[in-house]
Amino acid sequence: MNILLPLEGFFLLIVIGIIFYLLTPRRYQSSDSVANSYDEWTEDGILEFYWGEHIHLGHYGLPPRKKDFLQAKTDFVHEMVKWGDLDKLPSGTTVLDVGCGIGGSSRILARDYGFAVTGITISPQQVKRAQELTPPEVNAKFQVDDALALSFPDNSFDIVWSVEAGPHMEDKALFAKELMRVLKPNGILVVADWNQRDDRSIPLNFWEKSVMKQLLDQWSHPAFSSIEEFAELLTATSRVKGEVITDDWTIQTLPSWLDSIWQGIAKPSGLICFGVSGFIKSLREIPTILLMRIAFGFGLCRFGMFKAVKSS
Repeated sequence: MNILLPLEGFFLLIVIGIIFYLLTPRRYQSSDSVANSYDEWTEDGILEFYWGEHIHLGHYGLPPRKKDFLQAKTDFVHEMVKWGDLDKLPSGTTVLDVGCGIGGSSRILARDYGFAVTGITISPQQVKRAQELTPPEVNAKFQVDDALALSFPDNSFDIVWSVEAGPHMEDKALFAKELMRVLKPNGILVVADWNQRDDRSIPLNFWEKSVMKQLLDQWSHPAFSSIEEFAELLTATSRVKGEVITDDWTIQTLPSWLDSIWQGIAKPSGLICFGVSGFIKSLREIPTILLMRIAFGFGLCRFGMFKAVKSS
């Protein structure tokens, strides 16, 4: 009998993971396909096990320095608060966290800054998990809602906050309008998002289009906007006081991609918790993560930051 050596078996699992990746794309079909993807990721617990309560990239400083993967994610929230000048706002300030995931950012905003936070996601399972993770004394509540048709009236929140939700939005112009609509006059919008290079100035070549297609198809993304395009869409709402402020945090967040892969090695107990099938599901994500690292590392993608104040 030919028994595979441990190393051979490991590489066989990698091959199986890559085949699974190629045969099971998660193409965007509607908002339901996004909700279903996040429901699945939340129910199996694999993403939370490796990425913690923050399903977004970390902030490693400028220039980047070595950090604990989970600490970098917490640091990202605090850096975004400072970048948006939100730390100057009083306790009780109302916040809408659009695309809140399982509530990691919402809990920090409520606990560390005294804000009254409402987190929304299109995934019922994420809402359920966010509620489970949030102590009663933390002023953060969660509900299912559609960011393209928010259930809140005009002028509802002092701050509208969103991290890495934009790529899932099919209609970027409507997304911009809804974010600004529910913001109070003189309120502050702060958004962090994955963006592609502005192809109006430098069109994507054949290989770049191929990479972008994989990044869209594998994680239920209909499209990426560029930093320039989304800033223009915010301005086009005619609700922005002054100019939309933008920044590029690609360098600060870039180590997150390889660090996320390293978590699978640093936490071998995941194989015990989730079994071989869970391990293969984890391997399935590695090609997309590597493509993300390549895209962000070579300027095809950029990590965009946006700040806008609503006109009175």
